[in-house]
Amino acid sequence: MSALALPFRSAPAAATTTLALTVLAGAAPASGAWLTMLLVNELTSGAADTGRVAFLAIASAIVGGLAIALLYLTGYVGEVVQHWVTVTVESRLFQRVAALPGLRHIEDPAFHDRLRLAEQAAQEAPTTVSQFAQELVRSVVLLTSFAGALLVVWPPMALLLLASVLVAVLARLATARREVAAEEAWVSTDRRRLFYRALLTDVRAAKEIRLFGLGTLLHTRMIDSLTAVSRARLSVSRRGSLVQSGLALLGAAVTAAGTVVVATNVVTGSSSVGNLVLFLGAVAGVQTGLSTVVLQLGETARAARMFGHYLDVVGTADDLSVGTGTPPASATIELRNVWFRYGEEGPWVLRGVNLTIPAGAAVGLVGVNGAGKSTLVKLLCRFYDPQRGTITWDGVDIRELDVTALRARIGVVFQEFMTYDLTAAENIGIGQVQHLDDRSRIVAAARAARADDTVAALPHGYDTVLSRTHTDDGERAGVTLSGGQWQRVALARCLMRTDAELIVLDEPTSGLDAEGEHRVHSTLRRHTEGRTRLLISHRMSVLRDAELIVTLVGGRIAEQGSHDELMDAGGEYARLFRLQAGGYQDVRVR
Repeated sequence: MSALALPFRSAPAAATTTLALTVLAGAAPASGAWLTMLLVNELTSGAADTGRVAFLAIASAIVGGLAIALLYLTGYVGEVVQHWVTVTVESRLFQRVAALPGLRHIEDPAFHDRLRLAEQAAQEAPTTVSQFAQELVRSVVLLTSFAGALLVVWPPMALLLLASVLVAVLARLATARREVAAEEAWVSTDRRRLFYRALLTDVRAAKEIRLFGLGTLLHTRMIDSLTAVSRARLSVSRRGSLVQSGLALLGAAVTAAGTVVVATNVVTGSSSVGNLVLFLGAVAGVQTGLSTVVLQLGETARAARMFGHYLDVVGTADDLSVGTGTPPASATIELRNVWFRYGEEGPWVLRGVNLTIPAGAAVGLVGVNGAGKSTLVKLLCRFYDPQRGTITWDGVDIRELDVTALRARIGVVFQEFMTYDLTAAENIGIGQVQHLDDRSRIVAAARAARADDTVAALPHGYDTVLSRTHTDDGERAGVTLSGGQWQRVALARCLMRTDAELIVLDEPTSGLDAEGEHRVHSTLRRHTEGRTRLLISHRMSVLRDAELIVTLVGGRIAEQGSHDELMDAGGEYARLFRLQAGGYQDVRVR
């Protein structure tokens, strides 16, 4: 019912107009058939009136022309309805996905399977349901009009046609259920096909695909996935086609029987030739209308069942409570006995973490890959909630704070930052969306990240599209940046938030050369002075000046203190520092 109501919710005026035009289009064929019957009877009466014959011929032609015009007009208005339904459906779907507050659904493969089915339903269901609704109304009017003719000429024919149609409807609905089951069973394989297809055209993957000769491998896997899905679909379609073909033959037998009866009546004089013409037109109209409805009924039943996945995703519950409180101005962060894992059956990533990040302090976070550093950042940004323990912001549990307001107080450079196919200005400005058009603020952030010279030197400066696959509105080709240049742009994006109380820098200069790294960190110290900072880096020298350095080992805090304290303790931090420093030792360096 939700799918059927969509046209009237999305475009009420156009949907109502379509309904009215469809009723008229459905009545036109029956009107034409009656006029044709009257014309034939007049011509075969033996005393035909020329004026009456001319009138009936002209009326029949006009009705035929109007029927065609109504079909075209109905088709156009129907396209208008479908457009607005599609806009409404896709808007609701991706608005819901974008509004999910956490990452638990987004990082869940099962959710992506549901999302793929929901996307498919969003693309197919509006058009299919709208067309079915139109065809159903048109066919009901047409069948009602022709039913009278069948009842007048030979009443049993109406009952025979009705019985054959009921069998066809049940068979088509069964086929629709099998089609949906096949889609659900093979959605993961189809999603992999789309993944391989996207990789083959992805600019970021192009170098490795060609260097390692992966094109054939990815192409083969894409085709294998497509073949497996297609075979499953064709198997269901083949079975349904055989059943429907058998039922079509049954309908032909019913038509033949009725035609023999009426033709015999004409020979015996109990029916006129006009009645035979009307009967044949009525049977053809009824069978065509019913066949169309049956076919579209199957497609609609399939679309409606698929639409359930759309409604499921749109109705997905938030994976986090959004909170209502306002974050305090001071950003003293405290983690108390925090335990976290990504799945109920997965390993613990953080194990009983206790950590205080003082307001206005610079805290360094050290650990080997997989120690839990990036996961801790996700918890601070509240993309997930810990299974045990609490994280507080100036003494308030962050689960009680409005999640949007909390994130507005945080600036982050993620280790895996995004490179958007947008202009340079937009790539920086989206760090503070409400200031996306504030060019002076964007330039200031770029200067703070030492990215201004790079951006200004681009072909169109800050208006240059940073992409190799898209052009700007003026069809001007974009450009791409080096890894280090992109990293400065991502840093500028973070620095757009001049009022952020907490700055998290996760490997912010890993792509920079030594000189660039030194300059950026000098600038960062000036621009983030007085704000709470969490610095994560594998380059130990970057963290040396932090007021507090914390070492994570296996999801636990192994030690914490200043650089000197940790070096004197000779623990994990000292081991990693000496290991890294050893690579720079040279007797020629004083």
